[in-house]
Amino acid sequence: KIKIHASSPDQFLSTLIRTSSSEEFFDALNSQYSHLSTGKAITEKEYFSGAGMQLIVSPLREDAKILELAKKNELPDLIQAADIRGIIHSHSNWSDGSNTIEEMAMGAIDRGLEYLVISDHSKSAFYAQGLKEEKIREQHLYIDELNEKLYPFKIFKSIESDILNDGSLDYSNDVLATFDLVIASVHSNLKMTLDKSMMRLLKAIENPYTSILGHMTGRLLLSRPGYPVDHDVIIDACVANEVVIELNAHPNRLDMDWRHIRKAIEKGVLISIDPDAHFIEGLDDTTFGVMVAQKAMVTKENNLSSYSLAAFEKFVAARKKAKNI
Repeated sequence: KIKIHASSPDQFLSTLIRTSSSEEFFDALNSQYSHLSTGKAITEKEYFSGAGMQLIVSPLREDAKILELAKKNELPDLIQAADIRGIIHSHSNWSDGSNTIEEMAMGAIDRGLEYLVISDHSKSAFYAQGLKEEKIREQHLYIDELNEKLYPFKIFKSIESDILNDGSLDYSNDVLATFDLVIASVHSNLKMTLDKSMMRLLKAIENPYTSILGHMTGRLLLSRPGYPVDHDVIIDACVANEVVIELNAHPNRLDMDWRHIRKAIEKGVLISIDPDAHFIEGLDDTTFGVMVAQKAMVTKENNLSSYSLAAFEKFVAARKKAKNI
């Protein structure tokens, strides 16, 4: 649905500000700052400068609290699409993806990226051709070959491990230890109570092999609301266990919701903007994730997929060492 707003030239800027703001934000802006010298402004930057504050870009025009931060010049430099340095959470035709690992890697290289994390589905995801242990060993050998061929680009060995009904991950610790990182996600038994969902998620977060919590609520926008979650408790658990929270950038998910991402980064959680790509073009879904992350005031420093290859390698090694893996 597209809305078209008509405006006279002299009212264009104020109309632009109004239509790109939430009602709460615009009402607060209008009531608190309308008396200031914004009338001669031509650009959005001039408009907010005339009100004595930083430019508030449209993704941040949601709640009135942003006005105080802008007045104090405390708005951060928001993450941009160009800040994404690697792809975390991608699938290949080893499970339910459409392209080979090499094709996915070449797609990332063509986009100027430095690394790709292959995280095919785990064995319990039989509907997605999840990988059994022997297939994992074969895939890891193949990735080693590709890394020699594609150097200095690097492919990391990962898995999107199902969080099982009892909260455990889908493989033995010996198998989990062979991955560079593990994305833990719920894919089954989605109709559950809050107590059940929290038990499963918290147990997975406390598992030392869990690196990233994938699409936290399991929601599918416009079709499935997701299972109930106490976001504050989950965020605190991720802080305590040094688990990254995914912002799944697939346009059907955009999960975790930006409102909770803002809380998470305030508590020091690292976010990972991940496309959950199942084909080459899906790599571009990171753009949607960046747009949502901007609403949450995420910076490139808050986002794992903004790390350079060297920084990402250091992150992976340090986490394994800290967890004695």
